[in-house]
Amino acid sequence: MFAKGLEYLLAECCGQSDVSPVGPADIAERFESLRGYGRLPRGRENRAKLLNSSEIAAAILGLVPTNPKWAGHAAVILSDLRPIGGPGASFFGAVNLSAATERLLTDSGARQDFLSLTLSVAESGVNSNGFATLINEEHGTRRHISFVSKMAVSQLQPGAEDAADVDQFHARISKCVVFNHAFFDQVATAVTRAVAFPAPPPGDGSEYDAEEAQQERYRKLGVRPGSQFLNIGVDNQVTWPKHETLVKFDRYCFVLMPKTRDHVQSIHVDLTANRLTRREAMTVINRFLSVMTWCDDQFAIAQDGWSGNPVPVPIPKRNLAFTTAYQWIFDRQIPSSEEARRALALYREGRNAQQNFLVSHAVLNFFRIIELKNDSRGAVKNWFRDNFEILKQDSNYGDEFHAFSTICGNEKPHEYIYKSCRIAVAHANKDSRSDPDDANEVDRLHKAVEVLRILARHFIAIELRVSDCMYSGE
Repeated sequence: MFAKGLEYLLAECCGQSDVSPVGPADIAERFESLRGYGRLPRGRENRAKLLNSSEIAAAILGLVPTNPKWAGHAAVILSDLRPIGGPGASFFGAVNLSAATERLLTDSGARQDFLSLTLSVAESGVNSNGFATLINEEHGTRRHISFVSKMAVSQLQPGAEDAADVDQFHARISKCVVFNHAFFDQVATAVTRAVAFPAPPPGDGSEYDAEEAQQERYRKLGVRPGSQFLNIGVDNQVTWPKHETLVKFDRYCFVLMPKTRDHVQSIHVDLTANRLTRREAMTVINRFLSVMTWCDDQFAIAQDGWSGNPVPVPIPKRNLAFTTAYQWIFDRQIPSSEEARRALALYREGRNAQQNFLVSHAVLNFFRIIELKNDSRGAVKNWFRDNFEILKQDSNYGDEFHAFSTICGNEKPHEYIYKSCRIAVAHANKDSRSDPDDANEVDRLHKAVEVLRILARHFIAIELRVSDCMYSGE
């Protein structure tokens, strides 16, 4: 059977599967997803290729998720579900659900006593999706054969099927799809007929138009086999291309994507093609944005992102969480102390800078808070030395202080804060210079600024006696 013929057949079979009709477009979208995951033949040149039983089984499993775009992902998960109790307790010894489904498609004897197959991609365990139950009759006895994730090792042992509670679901709501005997009979009959009476594949091949357009787009963006892209969002006002564009910077190639309703401007680097590590690529991106900032005299801030995609992926707009309350209680006054007012202003500036990836500015603002009551280099160092040891004992800050101690090495923390943080970011003509384009330097400062923030809060609370309670009345 050809893929297009199977697509038509499954659309017909789904006609009564829901109170709302399942149209051909839904099945076509599922097949597109399955091709993307390599579960169906890809490319127009394979349009006239007959599907094997594994591919037909994958198409059937792709009917399970509610969202058709997830058909390929669901087929990957479901096809490798394993029988509880091992192959000895399985349906005709099938090692996984894909093998059981293929047996139903190719063996009329297996279908004879088959009753139903219930499938779901709901969460079946912690961080684990997918389960299935196959019901058949054997010597007049109805058997329930359950399939679960291969990670459920204890349930895959011989005899586990006797104690398994197959009716206990993990998810509070599990959506299931049930295939009956008539369905597999109809599909198997259609496959047999397609082999007996060969005919050209139905349709005009338009199902491959979108795939070909996507492949051409990827070609223009420099995507190649083995590509591994780093995707980084950029907050900027520099001149940016209106359409996604492949650009060359020095000896490197980037993909620039424009801002849309749902995505921010972004920059994408193929780590494999450019022979870069993630950290090296971040340094190159920063160098590029620095040149753009100079040329346009506008800001450009590299935000966060991720790596690993075989193609460049747009960066969604940031939707940061915030705290709300039904009963919002507030009772505060402007601090009477000038030092307290300045400290809060500097703290806000520091947090704003830290949140917006301006880590050097955050370091300076948190450091300046300590200088409000310590007017000499020695006094500032002594304050950091004494209070660092106090806060280091607080278990709430264990991770931050451990990371900071790692970057300090053998240098004393208070000396490191002064020389490698305060002096390094504030001066360009000292031995401890800081390069804000260097990804290693940015990572170092991010670890340091977390400890500086904790120390700054401690200073404001203890030295300036400013409460952090919103209804303290101060």
